[in-house]
Amino acid sequence: MGVVWEPPLSDEAAEWQKVARETAQAHFAPLAEELDRVQRYPWEHVTVLVETGLAGLYVGTEYGGRGAAFDTVCAVIEEISRACASTGAIVTAYALGASPIVLAGTPEQKAKYLGGLAEGRAVSFALTEVGAGSDAAGIRTTAVRTTNGWHLNGEKIYIGNGGASQYYVVFALTDPAAGTRGISAFVVDKDADGVVIDEYADKMGLRGTNTSNLKLDTVVGDEALLGTINKGMGLAMRTLNAGRITVAAQSVGVALAAYDVGSKEAARRHTFGTPIIDNQGISFPLADVATRITTARMLTHHAATTYAAGGDVSILGAMAKLDASETAHKAVDLAVQIFGGDGYCKPCPAERLYRDQRILEIYEGTSEIQRLVIGRAVKASST
Repeated sequence: MGVVWEPPLSDEAAEWQKVARETAQAHFAPLAEELDRVQRYPWEHVTVLVETGLAGLYVGTEYGGRGAAFDTVCAVIEEISRACASTGAIVTAYALGASPIVLAGTPEQKAKYLGGLAEGRAVSFALTEVGAGSDAAGIRTTAVRTTNGWHLNGEKIYIGNGGASQYYVVFALTDPAAGTRGISAFVVDKDADGVVIDEYADKMGLRGTNTSNLKLDTVVGDEALLGTINKGMGLAMRTLNAGRITVAAQSVGVALAAYDVGSKEAARRHTFGTPIIDNQGISFPLADVATRITTARMLTHHAATTYAAGGDVSILGAMAKLDASETAHKAVDLAVQIFGGDGYCKPCPAERLYRDQRILEIYEGTSEIQRLVIGRAVKASST
């Protein structure tokens, strides 16, 4: 029996968790260090994700996917992230890109884009711009009505799975005077005329993933409009509600990986003739981290099952993302400390996890934004 709490998974989730664990240990974990070292996108992992059905896990069976519940997806993301944070981030990006199409797509859009995702043609979420990160309402990309459809002009940045994805859900101003009530969403093919991806981030961590820009000076047809005109910001926020929970699951996976390597090293490493885990200076912080991972995992599991049941997770998801990402920070920091000088040097897994973790407190809404969301809810409930 382990120390960290295990969630009571449904039969479906437990089955897919097992598939993810076996797949991740056989295919993803062995390449984690190499992908980080050379900053290489693992196309061979995409092939495995497609072959096992993990790529299309969230896609309905009518579109060629596995039709798994959201909590099942989160259990899989946690397991893959535990083995290889970069590959976990790829699967997280798959879920994020699929969400707005699941929420607002027409049957034709779902068949095309979700069906493509199940076959490895991923969709990415393109909201962030220079000057419009945490302030998502500050986007400047425009979509102007033409005789041929919509002329999109602007640039998106920090796109997860950028360049590797075939399609992009782009949020643009269709009524600039209306502010957040004048934003719409469009699906754009990366191979369309006037679509350019020419910058890839040289990242601190998750170096086995692509993070890119997306330059747009292109025309898309009416069939590219996703959801209702001028209702894109609401769609983006609903997508991020789910995205925060998947990042929480990713964070729990990274935290577990750090706890695994840190506790094993503490039991193996001796100083002054005794394992360092026998020293309270090490065992007490490990106890704290095990407790925090347990509570973060509970919160994340509750948020995922609530979302799967159709419940409101606007606050719960923010709490899960905040707690899990900051718990992962504590776990990786302790793992580096336990390894000592080795933990500061490559190719120590603790060093890699330390870098992989840091973005988890930033993307899909920074910790500050999560606290802002929760703080506003506290105020609303107190007045």
